[in-house]
Amino acid sequence: MEKIDLQKLSFGGFLVAIGIVFGDIGTSPLYTYTAIIGDRPITELIALGGVSAIFWTLTFQTTIKYVFITLRADNKGEGGIFSLYTLIRKYRRWLLFPAIAGGSFLLADSIITPPISVSSAIEGLKPSIPDIPVIPIVIAIITLLFAIQRKGTSFIGKLFGPVMMIWFTMIAVLGLGELSGDLSVLKALNPYYAYRMLSEHPGGFWLLGGVFLCTTGAEALYSDLGHCGRKNIQISWLYVKVCLILCYFGQAAWLLKHVGTVLTDVSPFFGLVPSWFIFPAIAIATMATIIASQALISGSFTLVAEAIRLNLWPKLRVIFPSDVRGQLYLPAINWMLMSGCIAVVLYFKESKNMEAAFGLSVTLTMLMTTILLSFYLYVKKINRAAVLSLLVIFLAIEGSFLVANLKKFMHGGWVTLSLGILIFAIMYIWYRAGEIKRSLQKLVDLQPFVPVLKELSNDQAVPKYATNLVYLTSSGNSHYIEESTIHSILYRQPKRADIYWFVHIDVVDEPFKMAYTVHIIEPEEVVYVTFKLGFRVAPKINSLFRKAVEEMVLRKEVNIQSRYSSLDKHHIAGDFKFVITRRFLSFENELSITNNFILKMYFFLKSMSLPDEKEYGLDYSNLQIEKLPLILTTSKDYALQREE
Repeated sequence: MEKIDLQKLSFGGFLVAIGIVFGDIGTSPLYTYTAIIGDRPITELIALGGVSAIFWTLTFQTTIKYVFITLRADNKGEGGIFSLYTLIRKYRRWLLFPAIAGGSFLLADSIITPPISVSSAIEGLKPSIPDIPVIPIVIAIITLLFAIQRKGTSFIGKLFGPVMMIWFTMIAVLGLGELSGDLSVLKALNPYYAYRMLSEHPGGFWLLGGVFLCTTGAEALYSDLGHCGRKNIQISWLYVKVCLILCYFGQAAWLLKHVGTVLTDVSPFFGLVPSWFIFPAIAIATMATIIASQALISGSFTLVAEAIRLNLWPKLRVIFPSDVRGQLYLPAINWMLMSGCIAVVLYFKESKNMEAAFGLSVTLTMLMTTILLSFYLYVKKINRAAVLSLLVIFLAIEGSFLVANLKKFMHGGWVTLSLGILIFAIMYIWYRAGEIKRSLQKLVDLQPFVPVLKELSNDQAVPKYATNLVYLTSSGNSHYIEESTIHSILYRQPKRADIYWFVHIDVVDEPFKMAYTVHIIEPEEVVYVTFKLGFRVAPKINSLFRKAVEEMVLRKEVNIQSRYSSLDKHHIAGDFKFVITRRFLSFENELSITNNFILKMYFFLKSMSLPDEKEYGLDYSNLQIEKLPLILTTSKDYALQREE
């Protein structure tokens, strides 16, 4: 298959964007109107006011905010809330909080999206097959979907575009078919009808909680920027929006024919479907919801992987199931999401019950994106009045949606909100504990120790520990090294080696950068290497370090052959041994309640996270792990007296 340059506008890029980006927002017609109406009798006011509110929400929230503004805040072609954060994090420390809040609530909402989407599609069979076991079918589809993640999605990804193209075309045709019988519904393009619904309908303001569901997939437009390119997303959105609007207006026309009735088993969407087409329509809808769920799952993997690289999440195993750039698989997150989705299906049972839990978390994500985006525009020196106006407008819109969604809290909104708070706590604890550890990391000038290391390296009286001894260091300056590293080499068991290597990993803001620099501190004795890796690159140091050393050998910068004469004459390379230090919380600490809680939770999370040696892909056969106490505050000075 010919490779498509997704950063350039093309039909292939258009089709990929249709398939990957718009799954969530594209399947919202299945449940949005149902959520707005609820168990109320259908009225002309709610039919016209609902579609008017949907149209203007899609226009302001999706089109203006995300498609035309947010997509321009790209980080070397990549998007998403953490990509946006990396663009501006150097300016203010407080930006961390909206970033991790947005990421947390987006991840929490991903647990409710697959169940509500798939359930809405399968429930379309109820009028034809009243006794259909919806829950087992939905659970089976969700389980199968998560089970195939390990193999990657490239083999089914080729179907995404054509299937979603069929889906969007189908909903447009269905909506147009109903709309052609009553074009008067187009008067709802006037925002006055939305205003009337909110002001005149009993409890009208709270209907915004249902209206908001039409735009819940907008965040995916930005997150998938790197997969599809800005131009392809913007052009494909024009087609998608037309299809969505035709479908929603068609549903409004159908509702006007059923004024006074209460929705039971027939949703406004499936009300558009002729009886002879109901089974093909449900099959297409089910495939569309599976694709929407798949895009969300892949996005969750990317989100967590970025958080890990930014030191905002415990280290987890990352697998690359295919050669497709950016495609990855996190087993722990996969099974966590699957368990959460199944629990949601079993707890809520029907999609109409899930609507109460849906939308609240993603509203908070959008608010956080608005804050970060406004600051980004500010530092880019965009007109301050324009930035302030955008901030006020979108805070007002999203604030209104948030208040309206808060009504859902007791009816299920607490589920995703609680999950979001839990995920936020994990991110903050991990980040804060990392800060505490770094503050205690004492660096010393390496230069005074270089002669000592050189003498130790050539002291035949000391047993050789390794030909090449490699330490991972957090010091970004080749002139300084951790005091604990010097202590490990000189003051514990003296570690004689022919060459001492200090390797630093620098996580850079450019997403997929892979580069390294070398500083030879003492020829053939002490070498400092820095790997500059993007926040979307897995730090497989074992492989990367081997490649760097091979290049250095070719450049004749270093000689890694064994110094034993019997091996050197046969050109046999010497061994490499890595040393990793692992901290534990010392009993000597007398901590404040806050720091005690943070550090205990940190070490609890660390016990379940991926060890450094696995994250960096180090071979256990050439690895030494040393445990060091983490001492935050020394215990008080005891008045101990010696007696003769």
